[in-house]
Amino acid sequence: MSAQGRFLTGSTLGHVVRMTATGALGITFVFIVDAANLLWISQLGDKQLVAAVGFAYAVQFFSVSVAVGLMIAATAVVSRSIGAGDRARARRQAGAAALIAALTLAVVSVLIVSLRYQLVGWAGASGETARLAARYLAITIPSLVPMSAALVMSGTLRADGYGAKAMYITLIAGLVLLVIDPVLIFYMGWGLDGAAIGLVLFRFALLALAVRFAVLQLNLVDRPRLRTLRNIGAPFVAVAIPAIATQMSTPVGNYLLTRVMAPFGDDAVAAWAVVGRLTVVVFGGIFALSGAIGGIFGQNFGAGQLDRVRSTYRDALIFCFLYTLVAWGLFVVLVPYVIATFDLQGQGADVLNAFAVIGVGGFIFFGALFVSNAAFNNLGKPARSTLVNWIKDGVLAMPAAIWFAGIFGAAGVIYGQAAAGIIVGAASATWGWFYVKGLGPADTRGLDAAPAPPYPNPDRHRSR
Repeated sequence: MSAQGRFLTGSTLGHVVRMTATGALGITFVFIVDAANLLWISQLGDKQLVAAVGFAYAVQFFSVSVAVGLMIAATAVVSRSIGAGDRARARRQAGAAALIAALTLAVVSVLIVSLRYQLVGWAGASGETARLAARYLAITIPSLVPMSAALVMSGTLRADGYGAKAMYITLIAGLVLLVIDPVLIFYMGWGLDGAAIGLVLFRFALLALAVRFAVLQLNLVDRPRLRTLRNIGAPFVAVAIPAIATQMSTPVGNYLLTRVMAPFGDDAVAAWAVVGRLTVVVFGGIFALSGAIGGIFGQNFGAGQLDRVRSTYRDALIFCFLYTLVAWGLFVVLVPYVIATFDLQGQGADVLNAFAVIGVGGFIFFGALFVSNAAFNNLGKPARSTLVNWIKDGVLAMPAAIWFAGIFGAAGVIYGQAAAGIIVGAASATWGWFYVKGLGPADTRGLDAAPAPPYPNPDRHRSR
């Protein structure tokens, strides 16, 4: 393991492409596994089971957002220490961050399990469906604790440039779930409980693999110490709270737009669901971008290499533009086949066509928003990410969708979503660029509230 950060030399565009590609493969595979899990449940022939999983996922989405926000905070703090050349401190911070994440999700898990019936009721479930969803949550929610620690370790791997290792964690654990899911659901005859147990095993597999790569193989994570917990507290929380709040904007925005789409009927809502599934698969690279480049920003910022911070920002925007152009062209060509495959008609076909022609192009600006998010989160201004995302999802998206829907029908929801993304994405990308451009040496100091205690030889303290 080199003492120097892996992102401090070499082409910043090369680092952006490599880290985003590995992140995209991992994210896309998660969505494929998620879809397969739902497919197995649907084969049981009971629509209540499928609905129960759907309501449970709606609740879990918010709790997983907490874990992702904690991972973003860990990546920011650890990568800055690596960039500053203090690997011993980075290792201690990674261990402390994993413990903080696990403790935080333990509290969240207790709250969700205690309130699971009320939560699925607020999501719209009732009767037997609500009971099944609550049972599914009771089994799966506690496994968020090991998953949160695994995410922090995965973020630590990315912070140090080991994108492929982080990808292996997701791929191998996902393969485990793909194999055991049909066994537990069908051959063991456990049905919905089998699907829940499979998800629990998947999350423990994530932790086992993360420990293997980040702790045992690469020695990037040290045993948590009380003094490190005190030292990391302020900078970690400063990123974690706005990062969690930022993550929460997406499910809220999706919920609001679904309400606008619902009056146009089942065809429109079905098309909206298809758009959601296709979005996460086709744009895995864009969704992975923010997390992938966080370590590149953090290392170079910690090392005071602000010219490379600026080139990373520029190269990430170029990547977004080129990636979206390719996806846009493919989608326009393939949309008739997608419409036929899902048997979409009337307003449903209009929604898919609107997404292919306008919605996909809007991801140039969605991607730009993600780039600015990564810059703000890792360069000391995480609250700005929260602000711009909530303006998009909580303020602009729904009124824009209502206005466009009044003119164009169901397709107007796509236009409204794209309009909000274009406006906020362009503004946020510009704001981020001027912030990055204006960074100076004084900005690289003071982000970590208190210096870590000096350990001239950190290994001598490992037995403490």
